[in-house]
Amino acid sequence: MTNVLVLYYSSYGHIEVMAHAQAEGAARVPKTHVVVKQVPELVSPEICKAAGFVVNQRADYAVPDELEQYDAIIFGTPTRFGNMAAQMRNFLDQTGALWGRGALVGKVGSVFTSTASQHGGQETTITSFHSTLLHHGMIIVGLPYTFKDLTTMREITGGTPYGASCVTGAGSELRMPTALELDMCRFQGEHVARIASRLVAGTAAI
Repeated sequence: MTNVLVLYYSSYGHIEVMAHAQAEGAARVPKTHVVVKQVPELVSPEICKAAGFVVNQRADYAVPDELEQYDAIIFGTPTRFGNMAAQMRNFLDQTGALWGRGALVGKVGSVFTSTASQHGGQETTITSFHSTLLHHGMIIVGLPYTFKDLTTMREITGGTPYGASCVTGAGSELRMPTALELDMCRFQGEHVARIASRLVAGTAAI
């Protein structure tokens, strides 16, 4: 059995929707158990309400020590000035004990994101996130060009070889992830789970 965690932070629901699409994709791989969890909110309930954050999301909260239970972790975060959100950064900064004992070494790590604009830091958010995964010794997996619509020009869309992404827009142009953006999430989730399952099978054969 391959155990996959989709771990995310979402303010307005975009990353939450994408996280469940990632899980759908991972679940396509036989003998794969997928769990979706979120990291805790740092903002006060009053500010969340005033800002219009989506509260009471259905996923349970994760704790740092549980990460070592999984063979692959797919991380989702909105961008904050080209980097991961503070909520995800705070969670990862609590994984020092895991790093100290090499608990995540050799596990698969992958990242997806969202931005308000087409050029709002999708690639830098994902690639800067990779630094933390590399410090943990994780095997980084992205979104390969075998997902043919990475090169589409028929619509405005997210999507990078580093990982799935969506363009949310803002104001009157605000939107949720499109069908295409969710398809790339499912593709990434399945791709990650397949690679993880091969690694698990190889370890079992040793």
